[in-house]
Amino acid sequence: MTRKVEQYLLDQIQKKGTIHFTLVDPDKSSGYDCALIAAEAEKGGTTAIMIGGSTLASSSDLDDAIKRIKEHVTVPVILFPNGPMGVSKYADAIWFMSLLNSQNPYYLIDAQMLSAPIVKKYMLEAIPMGYIIAGDGCVAGYVGYARPISFRHPQLAVGYSLAAETLGMRFVYLEAGSGAIEPIPPTMVGAVCKYLDIPIIVGGGIRTPEAAHAAKTAGASAIVTGTLVEEESEVKERISEIVKAISN
Repeated sequence: MTRKVEQYLLDQIQKKGTIHFTLVDPDKSSGYDCALIAAEAEKGGTTAIMIGGSTLASSSDLDDAIKRIKEHVTVPVILFPNGPMGVSKYADAIWFMSLLNSQNPYYLIDAQMLSAPIVKKYMLEAIPMGYIIAGDGCVAGYVGYARPISFRHPQLAVGYSLAAETLGMRFVYLEAGSGAIEPIPPTMVGAVCKYLDIPIIVGGGIRTPEAAHAAKTAGASAIVTGTLVEEESEVKERISEIVKAISN
């Protein structure tokens, strides 16, 4: 059953074609104000706030960050968890995801097994997602024991994505990793979008309006930026430029 946040995302994709998510990480160094960044991102036109990080280690820090963010924004706050520690009752929804190209069963299903009772207890809206890491993979790939898919082999991304859809997952996230040198190339995005009927999210290494527009043109339903807003200056302007690029 499609619930409130998921329906909102689908409606926004239907309306806009491609939407934008801002990823904030409460595990960043002191001075990184998630609430301020989220508020400025909403002013810039972001559709939702994703919160989490590959190395997040404190559930209390996560709770505090979400509570502060929700005091400043009206858009949904969606958990992007690295495991059970990434679950908070204060969020609006959670990407309930499996890292499909991980070599470690923990990231395929064990973390989900541990998290599911917490999600149920908190009555969080869970949105099933297939998570696929490509390129260098960066910290997310290292922590998740991923076998990152080479950009030269988009057919592998197609296979994993089709597996996600066939298993009943309702979104696929193609991730190059936070701070990636280059984003997922349009050839890989386009190859996946050609075969899938569910929304495709693309993130990692997207720092310019041109890169965002390329992903949109290739068929992405949503663009994620995180590193772009890790400095609190000009967040609204930076997000606005990305949103404008995927609106054309």
